[in-house]
Amino acid sequence: MARILITSAIPYINGIKHLGNLVGSQLPADLFARYKRARGDEVLFLCATDEHGTPAELAAAKAGKPVAEYCAEMWAVQDALGRGFRLSFDHFGRSSSPQNHRLTQHFAGRLAEAGLIREVSEKQVYSNADGRFLPDRYIEGTCPNCGYDKARGDQCENCTKQLDPTDLINPRSAISGATDLEVRETKHLYLRQSAMRDQLRAWIDSKSDWPILTTSIARKWLDDGDGLQDRGITRDLDWGIPVKKGDQDWPGMEGKVFYVWFDAPIEYIACAAEWVEAGKGPGSEKGWERWWRTDKGADDVRYVQFMGKDNVPFHTLSFPSTILGSGEPWKLVDYIKSFNYLNYDGGQFSTSQGRGVFMDQALEILPADYWRWWLLSHVPETSDTEFTWEAFQQDVNKDLADVLGNFVSRITKFCRSKFGETVPEGGTYGPQEEALIADLETRLRRYEAHMDAIEIRKAAAELRAIWVAGNEYLQSAGPWTVFKEDPDRAAAITRLALNLIPFYAGLSSPFIPDAAATMAGAMGVDLAWHDSAETALGALKPGHGFSVPDVLFAKIDDATREDWAARFAGVRR
Repeated sequence: MARILITSAIPYINGIKHLGNLVGSQLPADLFARYKRARGDEVLFLCATDEHGTPAELAAAKAGKPVAEYCAEMWAVQDALGRGFRLSFDHFGRSSSPQNHRLTQHFAGRLAEAGLIREVSEKQVYSNADGRFLPDRYIEGTCPNCGYDKARGDQCENCTKQLDPTDLINPRSAISGATDLEVRETKHLYLRQSAMRDQLRAWIDSKSDWPILTTSIARKWLDDGDGLQDRGITRDLDWGIPVKKGDQDWPGMEGKVFYVWFDAPIEYIACAAEWVEAGKGPGSEKGWERWWRTDKGADDVRYVQFMGKDNVPFHTLSFPSTILGSGEPWKLVDYIKSFNYLNYDGGQFSTSQGRGVFMDQALEILPADYWRWWLLSHVPETSDTEFTWEAFQQDVNKDLADVLGNFVSRITKFCRSKFGETVPEGGTYGPQEEALIADLETRLRRYEAHMDAIEIRKAAAELRAIWVAGNEYLQSAGPWTVFKEDPDRAAAITRLALNLIPFYAGLSSPFIPDAAATMAGAMGVDLAWHDSAETALGALKPGHGFSVPDVLFAKIDDATREDWAARFAGVRR
């Protein structure tokens, strides 16, 4: 049994996330976690809300609530939506937790002792109208690289170019919209990433199995222009983790907090501590350090991270700088699965702009499995992909309703009408069944290989092909026709086809967990992964009872699709 640590990039607290956020980190991470659990591995799957920095303060101000109150409310909303999409986190934490406060301050102290933090006097934008310094994300303007007119002062979300606030054309306060800005001097702490450039390069070069998307972004930040730059880790904000050197005050840094991108990745570790302190076993009673400290048992852990491409620089460079620079035996990531963007109907999904379909809206119109299947089977692994309502309707109707759902309905209803609600006896498997079993055995091995390699679209295509193989067998064998002349032969065909249902349920459970549970329940068995097609297709013996399930997946008609397309054509307010 392997031990697998899985983290998903933690979502900002500022509102409900859209489907592009979901498919770019949390959903594929959940797929992998469910698969690894099904194969018998010990899994710890962690995520949390990212609650500090500009997004939290701006969203709270807009909502007219104290930021701590706003964050607590939005954590509950995001937690509920995660459960709605069947995200199987072992713990869904909060970056504002006491555990993260302590760990962040601990790491800062260790880095300071190692000489990897320097104090910098710098010029920062001050808004006279707002009466405060504006951290980079509080400033908006036009990107000098691509012309996007809502670029932030740290990074353009349109072209992903890293920016400084002074790079922006026509800058304005993101709080008030004021343009009465001036530059004043302030002091901040910087993490000396540049001093770790060679060590980081050697580490990244050792990861020959990482996706090209991940390593290409990391190397670009290492080498473009003047190479990897030192990065500020403090901000002039009220909300955040107070700057301390371990548990000691940091002279000159009074009133400042750590920058959100410094403390957010540390929450992955803190989240495990939260999980243990919450007593949310199984396994929590053994402690969290066995997952995160190589001197406490984490040397046999495989750590896999999932994230969108905009998060790659921080997870390949900044967070590893923190971990390595501490000089302590913390677990480093083994594999980073990064994703391109899912676009929406000719444009971009955008939380800040309210564009696209958001998680709460999606669950209002359809159950989670519809969305899980479409998003995962179209996950943007090698390039940006696009959500359109036409493609969504077509694939739901074809894959889920016509192939999987129709198969289950057709064979269970046929059996009930001819043999009753028990697996029929009579007849034996012949060449047709043997050929199907051999084909499924080959496909099962391919499916497992794709899932192990986190090749999600290939895995989805193979799973779809496994469903199709059962449909084609049933259509070719035609038990409804054979029954008239040879009831025993029809019984054997029906018996094999019924055995396909729990086999499909186990294999499908990482993608469509609710439908999988329904299939297994209807067949009167526990949901389980089957390592052998031959064994699986003989598991239900004659006389085993079952029930005909309700329709697994309803088709989406044209009128409904058109209604949804019109409803989500605008911008969410």
